[in-house]
Amino acid sequence: MSTSAPGHADELLHLLRASPARAHASMLAQALAGDRGSQLAVAQMYLEGIGCTRDVGEAIYWFQHAAHQGESFAMNMLGRIHENGWGVPVSYELAAVWYREAAEHASDWGMYNYAHVLANGRGVPVNRAAAFVWFGRAAEAGHGRAMHFLGQYYEFGWETEVDLPRAYELYRRSAELGDYRGKCSWASVLTEQGRIAEACALLRSALHAAPAYFVEAVRSDLRQSSHPELRAVAAEAI
Repeated sequence: MSTSAPGHADELLHLLRASPARAHASMLAQALAGDRGSQLAVAQMYLEGIGCTRDVGEAIYWFQHAAHQGESFAMNMLGRIHENGWGVPVSYELAAVWYREAAEHASDWGMYNYAHVLANGRGVPVNRAAAFVWFGRAAEAGHGRAMHFLGQYYEFGWETEVDLPRAYELYRRSAELGDYRGKCSWASVLTEQGRIAEACALLRSALHAAPAYFVEAVRSDLRQSSHPELRAVAAEAI
């Protein structure tokens, strides 16, 4: 039975809570039988050490099997593994290959990640025009973080004409979808509009979710604000 069946998914979740080792054994048996959803599941279990000893080599093996059966999530995960060097040497070139495969198989995360490698020239030549296209496709697929980066293209006129209303709308949608970058960009727009209380609430939410390096950069900017309420947010984020 495929892991994509709703009843089976519920059964798997129950088994994962009750006995991760049994869940892993069940998924592995189905993966060996060729079920691509199970191959994807068992790969993730090996990657995180759920119900088994963590084994990145096994994770890659099963992600590759799932990817070759068309699982775009597996393609994107292979990109992440090679980009971050999880159990393998870092290879931006291989990461870019897998991100492109994921993007072309309609993965919103694949589109987003492929856009990033194109924008930054990691594993491929810099191609900001192509990055703009892929950020746009990811945003159309509902990817909140891609909306933020696409908004920057419209705000600053990268590979397109400046279109501030469109940029601001993308920031707003990104913020509503929970992206901390989108929240900060939309908070900046709200500040310009004099909606300081709303901006402060968004910034607090963003800083709660953001990684430390991002928090420190935002705090540094907020300390220079002419608005005492925003400076207070910076002080809170220590």
